[in-house]
Amino acid sequence: MIYRTVMVQLDLDGAPEPRIRFALDVAGRFEADLIGFCAAQPHTSVAPMDGAIVSAELMQRESEEIEARLKEIGQAFESIAGHGESVSFRGSVGDPTRLFAENARAADLLVTGIPKEGTHDTFRSPDLGTLILSAGRPVLVASGSQEPLKSERVLVAWKDTREARRAVIDAMPFLAHAKDVLVATVDEDDRIRSKESLADVVRFLMKHGVAARSECLLPADEEFGDTLSTTAFEMGADLIVSGGYGHSRLREWAFGGVTRRLLHASSVNRLLSN
Repeated sequence: MIYRTVMVQLDLDGAPEPRIRFALDVAGRFEADLIGFCAAQPHTSVAPMDGAIVSAELMQRESEEIEARLKEIGQAFESIAGHGESVSFRGSVGDPTRLFAENARAADLLVTGIPKEGTHDTFRSPDLGTLILSAGRPVLVASGSQEPLKSERVLVAWKDTREARRAVIDAMPFLAHAKDVLVATVDEDDRIRSKESLADVVRFLMKHGVAARSECLLPADEEFGDTLSTTAFEMGADLIVSGGYGHSRLREWAFGGVTRRLLHASSVNRLLSN
């Protein structure tokens, strides 16, 4: 796995510079091309006195406002990332989740972040749960600080599933350059099987030149996602690698789970694959 192209998603209503610089640093590390992306769609306005009559005038006005903002973000992207064949920007009026997932076909790695609490509007920025399950690409969710990603110490949240196996491969460019990689799982039922699984993963990583070790965490009262965040803090990790899981796929995003908790662990960068 090699990152040749990185695509960074920019929120219509947020300050684009911190995330652009975060993604520019990632792309520069791998000598990859960088694509900026932003999309939003107008809210459907319904006139209450006329049943389900959509106000075309209001939608047109909002579409024009979105197009103007997309132009501003594109200019900000070019002023920071520069010009040339290795950088480009894509702005569209439409469903931001669907369009970002579709445009993922052009990239090896997607970069995004968590909107500020209470400000998330899926008409203006992607729904991350749906994105991770539909993009077919690893999604790097920047920490709240959006400081440059060192990835010297990485925590791999291991569970013997297709999603976790995919995440290990997708994160290999980061893992290969890390000084310390901890593959951790929670011993839920069969400790012997858990240790055998961890040993296989560590052996696999070491054959690829990764400085890996393992730990079988004991069950705790807290959720697994919280345990992982605590373990990441204790080892000084700034990147957690995990599979993106869904209970009956999209149902998880409404009812919680490990992936949802990791998405809101804003003090650390997270790379998730499905």
